[in-house]
Amino acid sequence: MAKFFINRPIFAWVIAIVIMLAGTLSILNLPVSMYPQIAPPQVSISATYPGASAKTIEDTVVQIIEQKMTGLDGYLYMSSTSESSGRINITLTFAAGTNPDMAQVQVQNRLAQAQSSLPEVVQRLGITVIKTTASFLKVVGLTSKSGKVSEAELGDYLVSRVQEPLSRVEGVGEVQVFGSAFAMRIWLNPEKLYEYGLTPSDVTAAIQAQNVQISSGQVGGLPAAKGTELNATITSSSLLETPEQFGNIFLKTQSSGAQVFLKDVARIEKGPQMYEATAFFNGKPSSAIAIKLASGANALRTSELVDEKMKELSQYFPQDYEYIIPFDTTPFVRISIKGVIQTLMEAIVLVVLVMYLFLQNFRATLIPTIAVPVVVLGTFGVLGAMGYSINMLTMFAMVLAIGLLVDDAIVVVENVERVMDEERLSPHDATEKSMKQITGALVGIAMVLSAVFVPMAFFGGSTGVIYRQFSVTIVAAMGLSVLVALTLTPALCATILRPIKHDKKQTGFFGWFNRVFNSGAQSATHAVGYMTGRWKRFIVIYGVIIAGVVFGFLKIPTAFMPDEDQGSLMVQITLPEGSTREQTLPVIERMQNYMLTQEKENVESVMTVAGFSLAGMGQNSAMAFVKLKDWSERKRPDQKAQAIAARANRTLMSWKDSFAFGFALPPVPELGMADGFDLYLQDLGGAGHAALMDARNQMLGMAQQNPLLYNVRPNGKEDAPQLQLNIDFSKAAALGVSVSAVNSALSTAWGSTYVNDFYDNGRIKQVYVQGDADYRQRPEDLDKWYVRNDQGKMVPFSAFSSAEWKFGSSKLERFNGLGAVNIQGAPAAGFTTGQAMLAMEEIAKSLPYGFGLAWNGISFQERQAGAQAGALYALSILIVFLCLAALYESWSIPIAVIMVVPLGVIGALGMTGAFGMNNDIYFQVGLLTTIGLVSKNAILIVEFAKELHEKGMSIVEAAAQAVKLRLRPILMTSLAFGLGVLPLAKAAGAGSGAQNAIGIGVLGGMLTGTFLCIFFVPLFYVLIIKLFGDKTHKPQTDGESK
Repeated sequence: MAKFFINRPIFAWVIAIVIMLAGTLSILNLPVSMYPQIAPPQVSISATYPGASAKTIEDTVVQIIEQKMTGLDGYLYMSSTSESSGRINITLTFAAGTNPDMAQVQVQNRLAQAQSSLPEVVQRLGITVIKTTASFLKVVGLTSKSGKVSEAELGDYLVSRVQEPLSRVEGVGEVQVFGSAFAMRIWLNPEKLYEYGLTPSDVTAAIQAQNVQISSGQVGGLPAAKGTELNATITSSSLLETPEQFGNIFLKTQSSGAQVFLKDVARIEKGPQMYEATAFFNGKPSSAIAIKLASGANALRTSELVDEKMKELSQYFPQDYEYIIPFDTTPFVRISIKGVIQTLMEAIVLVVLVMYLFLQNFRATLIPTIAVPVVVLGTFGVLGAMGYSINMLTMFAMVLAIGLLVDDAIVVVENVERVMDEERLSPHDATEKSMKQITGALVGIAMVLSAVFVPMAFFGGSTGVIYRQFSVTIVAAMGLSVLVALTLTPALCATILRPIKHDKKQTGFFGWFNRVFNSGAQSATHAVGYMTGRWKRFIVIYGVIIAGVVFGFLKIPTAFMPDEDQGSLMVQITLPEGSTREQTLPVIERMQNYMLTQEKENVESVMTVAGFSLAGMGQNSAMAFVKLKDWSERKRPDQKAQAIAARANRTLMSWKDSFAFGFALPPVPELGMADGFDLYLQDLGGAGHAALMDARNQMLGMAQQNPLLYNVRPNGKEDAPQLQLNIDFSKAAALGVSVSAVNSALSTAWGSTYVNDFYDNGRIKQVYVQGDADYRQRPEDLDKWYVRNDQGKMVPFSAFSSAEWKFGSSKLERFNGLGAVNIQGAPAAGFTTGQAMLAMEEIAKSLPYGFGLAWNGISFQERQAGAQAGALYALSILIVFLCLAALYESWSIPIAVIMVVPLGVIGALGMTGAFGMNNDIYFQVGLLTTIGLVSKNAILIVEFAKELHEKGMSIVEAAAQAVKLRLRPILMTSLAFGLGVLPLAKAAGAGSGAQNAIGIGVLGGMLTGTFLCIFFVPLFYVLIIKLFGDKTHKPQTDGESK
C-alpha cells in the first residue's frame, strides 16, 4: 500500500485534500455545546389542585398517576412532590439514549388511563406533560428602571406578554414563573353572606351563569327562507372585563324586594392569580421566568434564541420596563469551549517544536506537521457523520489525540532518516525500505490504541455517553493518523526529504543535544544488559510498583466530575415551618446586603425569590440567584465560586432565625442542582410518614457526627402544626346539611375556587373566589362561615365540626412509587463525593428495618460510573492483549507489552494524588490514554527486538539494540504527547477543573511510563522469551548459511 503512494504522491494529496474538505464542511455545521446529552431524558407531569393539602393531593392525584406509569421503555426512576400550595409535579427519568419524544408519548398514553379518576378541578385546570431537564438554563426577569412599578404589575406583564413567546422558542422545555398574571379575585365576606342568606356556592353559581360567552347564532342564517334580505350575527352575553361588571352580578332578591349583587357580599379586585412567589432584583421589585432546557436541546443555541426573542419583545415594553438576565449558565460554556480551542492550538505548537528538536530538519519536521490538519479536520468530519457536536469532551479528546496522531508520522519520518543515514539510500529508496520495516508496528499501534478506547463506546448510562465521545473522537483520529502515515507521509518523505550529508559536523545546540542524547542511548543500552543480569531485584521493584498502583487506587478519592466555577451561586433560605412571608423578607434582605456589600468585589447582581426554593414552595422559603463578576475579574483562588460560597456560609449559617446556605452549581447542572450528593430515603416497609420522618432525623443526626460529611440537610419541608377539621357527617345530616355543601363551602372559603374566565387587555384570565383575608386568619374564624340546610336555614360550621392541632407536612415526596424524603449534602473539606456516598450508605444500614436509600440525579450517575470503571480497565487491557496476540501470532510476547501498563498507571495516580485531584471520569479517560501510550512504546521496542532476534541476535542483544534504535522516536513521541497535554494540566479560569483533571493524570502517566518503559520492556521481553521458550527464532545451520 505504502509503495503505491510513494510512486503516486498526487493521489495521496488528493485523498488528504478530500479529508480536509469534508472536515471543514462539518465544522461549519457542527453544533456547539458544553457537553453532549449527558443527562438522561426526563418527562415532567404538572398539575394544580387549588386549596388541597399535600396529603389530599398525594392520595387523590399523585398515587393514581404513579400506578399507571408502568411498561415505559428505558424507565430509570420516578420522583414526585405534592405541595399544600396546590402544585403537583411528577418527574420520570429515562436511560440515556432513550428517545425523549417517544418517552413523552408513552407517558401521555399512561396518563390518559388515569385522567378520568382524577378530581374534576384538576382536569379542568389542565395537566401538562413536557420534556424537561433538572436544572435551569437561565433566568430572564423584568424590572422597573425607576423602581416604581410593583412586582404584581411586572408579573402580569411577564406572564401575559413574555411567557408564551419564550415558551415557544426552540429548545425551551419547562418554565417556572416567579410572579403571576392578574386574576379577578372575589373576596367573600361571611358576615354579609349570612346577612343575605347566601353561601359560597351561591356566589360561584351566579358567576358561572352570568359571566359566560354564548353563541347566539345569526339573523337570516342558512338555511334561510326564500326572500330573506338580512343576515347579521347576534351577540348576547359575553365574558365580563372589569371589577365593576363583576360587582353587578345579580345574586338574589330579598323578601322585601331588594336586590342583592356580588358587590354587596364581596370585595372585588384584579390581583395576582398566585401569591406564592415574589421576586426582587438587587432589592427592587421584579418578576422572572426560569427556563429549563428541553430534553435533547442544544443549550447554546437555545440561549441565543431566547436572547434574540427578548430583544425583539423589549422593543414594545412600556417605557419604564427593562429586562435582565440574573442567571445564565451559557457564558461558562462559551468561555470553556474557547479555552479548550486555545489549548488545542498551544498543543499543536508545542508538538511541532518537539518534533523540530528531535528531527533537527525543517523538511523532516514539516511532514508530520502537515499530518496534523489533515487528521484533525478529518476527525471533525467523522464527528459530523456520527451526529456529534463540538463540546468539551470531543475537544478534550482532540487535545489528547494531537500528541498521539503525530506519533505515526514521526515514526515514519524518523525511520526513513535512520535508513538514509545508516544505509546511505536516496529518500525514495529509503522510504520504501523503511515502510516495509515499520508498517507492522504502525498497524499494531493503531490496533492497540483503538483496542484501548473502543470498549468505552459500549458502556451505558450518562457515563457511557461521556466515554463514547472520547472513544469515537480518539479512535477516529488514530485511524486517520494511520491512514495518513501509510499514504501521505511516505509520499512526502520520498519527495520532500533530501539525502543526508554524512560529512557535515553538527555544532551548536543541536550538536550538544545529539551528543547528550547518544550518550543517554548508550547508557540505556548498557542498562538493559545490567537489568537482565539482575532480573530478580528488578522484578521486586516491579512488584513494589504494582503495590503502589493498588495503594493509589485505594487512597485516591473518587468523584463523578471535578468542580467548576460556572460564574453563579445559588442561595437557599428556610425559616422554621409556620413562618410567614413577613418574617422571611428581612432574612432575604440581610442575605442580599451581605452579597452586595461584603462580596461586592465578586458579585455583580442578586435576584431573590420569596416563596420559592429547590426544597419547595412556602411562605418560609426563599431562593437567590447570585451572578458573579466575569472570570477575568476574579483571578485569585479566594474569588472562585466555591470559595465565595464557603465564605458566605460561615455568615449565613450563623444566623439563628433561619437556615441559609449558598452553593456553586454542579459540574453538569442537567443532572440536578445538588452540589454534592443527592439521595432519597425510602419507606420500603410502608411504616408511614411519621416513622419515615423519625428515620430521616436519625440519619441526619448520624450524618452530623460523621467527619466525612458536611451540610447534610433535608431538601424538603419539615412537619409543622396543621389544623385538622373533623366533620361529624351524621350530625350534619341530622341538621339537613349535605356533604357536598360542606365540602364546597370549606374549599371556597379557606382554599380558593377557580370559577371561570374573564377578558382583560386582550387576554383570557381566570376568576377565583375565596374568603377575604380577615375571615381566615385564626381557627375561630371558621365559626363565621355558614352552609344552608335543606330547609333554607343557615347552619354554622361549629354546629357539626370541631378542630384540633396535629403535625403534618406541607410538602410530601415519593420516589419510585414509595413515600420518601429527599436528602442532600456535600463531602467535608478534603473528602470527595464518593467517600461521602459510602458514608451515607453505612449510615443507612443503621436505620430501622424497612428504610433504605436510593441515589438520585448526579449521584445515581456517579455510582453507576464507579461500578463501570473496573470493568472498563479490564476489558480494555484484555482487548489489547488479544490484538497483540493476533499481531505477533503468539500468546506470550503480548505479555511483555501488557506488563508495562502499571508503569504508566503509577505515574498517573502519583501525579493525581500529589495535586489533590480525584479519581473521576476524566481521570479514567486519561488513564486509558496512558495505557495506550505506554503500550505503544512497548510495541516499538518489542517489534524491533523480535525482528532482530529473528535475524540471529541473542535475546539480550536484540532487546538492547531495539532500545537504542527506538529510543529517539519513543522520546520524541512521548515528549510531544506530554507537551501536548501540558496546556490542559496548567489551565486556569473557566473550565479549568475538567482540563486539569485529565491533563495532570495523563502527564504523570507519560513521565513514568516513558522513563520506566525504556528499561523494563527489554527485561520483560527477555524474561518472557526465556520463560515460554524461543518459538520465533530458528537459528540457521551452516548448510543453510551457505
